[in-house]
Amino acid sequence: MTILRHVIRFVVAAVVLMFVGFLVPGFSVNGFWPALMAAVVIAVIGWLIELMFGDRISPYNRGIVGFLVSAVVIWLTQFVVSGFRVTILGALLAALVIGIIDLFIPIKTHMDLRNGDAGNKQET
Repeated sequence: MTILRHVIRFVVAAVVLMFVGFLVPGFSVNGFWPALMAAVVIAVIGWLIELMFGDRISPYNRGIVGFLVSAVVIWLTQFVVSGFRVTILGALLAALVIGIIDLFIPIKTHMDLRNGDAGNKQET
């Protein structure tokens, strides 16, 4: 994974957060830089949660637990990033909207999936 791909993903995530801030009541982002910082903080908190609890409780996991963890991660981000404010209801609605947007904007490309599968195969 190149650094450029990570940068593009964070920029796309920031744009999504700004769009969600426009749509969802109780969710506000004051500009691009707070949105970009929030995207980074959300990624780091999600990574820490996966590290501590495993993939089952991951914010990136589908299902009700992943949805609720995503809402908590979004809600916690407001305490780290200035210019990013969200209510509990706003975090729940934002997690829903971001989950729907995530259906249309793939997180991994076909190359990432192909390379990841090739590295995980075991030889017999």
